[in-house]
Amino acid sequence: MAEALSKRPDAWVDFMMRFELGLEEPDPKRAVTSAGTIAASYVAGGLIPLSPYILLGNAYRGLIFSAIVTLAALAVFGFIKGRFTGANALRSATQTMVIGGVAAAAAFGLAKLIS
Repeated sequence: MAEALSKRPDAWVDFMMRFELGLEEPDPKRAVTSAGTIAASYVAGGLIPLSPYILLGNAYRGLIFSAIVTLAALAVFGFIKGRFTGANALRSATQTMVIGGVAAAAAFGLAKLIS
C-alpha cells in the first residue's frame, strides 16, 4: 500500500493528513467565521491586561493591578486547559502562570531597554 501511495504524491499526502495526523482539509466556507473568532479572541485577551489601565488613572497602579489580573487570568486559563487535556489542573495552572509571567517580564524589560 505504501508503494502504491508513494507513486501518487497527492494521495499520499491526503492519506497521511487524514489517517496519521487526524487532520481534515479545512472548509473554505468557515474562513470568515474563523477569522472573526480569532479577532474577537485577540480583543478579549487584550482587554484583560489593559483593563486596569483603563479603569485606574495612575499608570504605576495600573501596572501593578495589570500584573495581578493577568497572572490570575493565566492561572484560570491554565487550570481550564489542564481539566480539558487531562493533565494535573494545578500543575497546568502553575506552568501557564510561570511561562506567561516570564514572557510578560521579558517583554516589559525589552520595552524598558528600548525606551
